[in-house]
Amino acid sequence: MATLNPTLPSKKRPVSSSSSDPFPAAKKHHPHAEDPVAALANARHEFGEHGGVNMSIEASATFTVMEPETMRRMFAGELGPDRDFFVYSRHFNPTVLGLGRLMAAMEGTEAAYCTASGMSAVSAVLFQLCSAGGHVVASRTLYGGTHTLLSNFLPRTCNITTSFVDIRDHDAVDWAMVRGRTNVLYFETMSNPTLTVANVPELCRMAHDKGITVVVDNTFSPMVVSPARLGADVVLHSMSKFISGGADLIAGAVCGPASLVNSMMDTHQGSLMLLGPTMNPKVASELAGRLPHLGLRMKEHSNRALVYATRMRKAGLKVIYPGLEDHPDHATLKSMAIKEYGYGGLLCVDMETEERANRLMNLLQNCSQFGLMAVSLGYYETLMSCSGSSTSSELSQEEKELAGISPGLVRMSIGFNGTLEQKWSQFEKALSRMQDVSKV
Repeated sequence: MATLNPTLPSKKRPVSSSSSDPFPAAKKHHPHAEDPVAALANARHEFGEHGGVNMSIEASATFTVMEPETMRRMFAGELGPDRDFFVYSRHFNPTVLGLGRLMAAMEGTEAAYCTASGMSAVSAVLFQLCSAGGHVVASRTLYGGTHTLLSNFLPRTCNITTSFVDIRDHDAVDWAMVRGRTNVLYFETMSNPTLTVANVPELCRMAHDKGITVVVDNTFSPMVVSPARLGADVVLHSMSKFISGGADLIAGAVCGPASLVNSMMDTHQGSLMLLGPTMNPKVASELAGRLPHLGLRMKEHSNRALVYATRMRKAGLKVIYPGLEDHPDHATLKSMAIKEYGYGGLLCVDMETEERANRLMNLLQNCSQFGLMAVSLGYYETLMSCSGSSTSSELSQEEKELAGISPGLVRMSIGFNGTLEQKWSQFEKALSRMQDVSKV
């Protein structure tokens, strides 16, 4: 089956790029070599079928050829999507491929493949990089679904085991990688839900010295940090979050070397090709229209999160936000972040007990309209959840304690709806009600 070749020309008309390479983004791999917004603007712009400014939605599941010999050449790998020859949309779809080019540009990688969900992107990469008996070293602070995949599902079904470590303890990370025959070092740029920040360049150096592939989930910090430009091999996204921005789509992405994407699309051994987590082209079209304003949205998410975190701290709350100078990882994030996009749109308030956390969230939603009690993140409204009993509920009590997840930890994804002062006034109203009840 034909694969992607970044050196081959395309029959489509490039607009903003001097090169017609399908993935022209990642010619540079130096820290901060290119602002993600600038990279997106330099990426190839796909016209619609009739010259529309937006690319067309290719809704076909299968594609015709004009000559019988062409199909043989496509299956032999001589002709492929780089020359606009498509076979079947589970393999490559033109609209989804267009979105993949944009994601590769944003993250500074050679290629990207967009999937039906963030978890399908995570699963497919791990299946591709690890065989039976393989080993992963992972941060113990991870999204609950990823943690469960690594701790329960993969050992049971594939004999792929994981050592969970404090990603900030580099000696522990190094020892875990040496102790096992490690295939992958896996962590999140900004860990869920405790907002631990990984030192991406140093961790990549440590892993690469041992020939280990580094996979980084950058869902929490698109635009803020570019892991591939800092040395990571593979960057994953749940595009359902900040990239979508509307809490209305489920999608994921794998950004990395073209060789990896091609291997994942191999008809005999490829995890994406054989498991089939195919993105709907209509979803791809929607997301392609939202990427151009992701930078603007991230700036405002980050700006409000920093303002609110600072004010919440002054109000006496226990706040976790890496933009605050007393956060243990503030200097690490500052050294990696692209300054214009701040420190991310998530903060945590530790209310110590689940009862107090629930009372605060109830007041914030039902009495003052500051935010909504809902999981997920990256929405234009503020979303709040008590992590220990929701997105991290899969973890055992011991695992939660090791990860620093208290029973009353409230994760907030700060939105930008309304004015900053209007929303802060709503927070103050709820906090005042909370304190009044506490005095009774």
